[in-house]
Amino acid sequence: MTDSNETIQSAIAGFMTRSFDGAEIAPDQDIFEAGYGNSMFAMQLVAFVESHFGLEIEADDLDIDNFRSINRVAALVGRKQTTVAA
Repeated sequence: MTDSNETIQSAIAGFMTRSFDGAEIAPDQDIFEAGYGNSMFAMQLVAFVESHFGLEIEADDLDIDNFRSINRVAALVGRKQTTVAA
């Protein structure tokens, strides 16, 4: 079963807000450009996505562009869930 895009975005936004001391992150805001994200956070985000959504992030998925914003992470999760469900 796949989650709705809104549910996915909400979970990711919540994780980012907790990680960034309550900062509100816009869905399309580039967290790395804004200075919130770094390489350590990127790995924490990957671990969150894998554990929260029950997905395996593979080497091909580890393009930084997949993790720049809430919307981009949500799109990756949606693609992975569609692949798993197929």
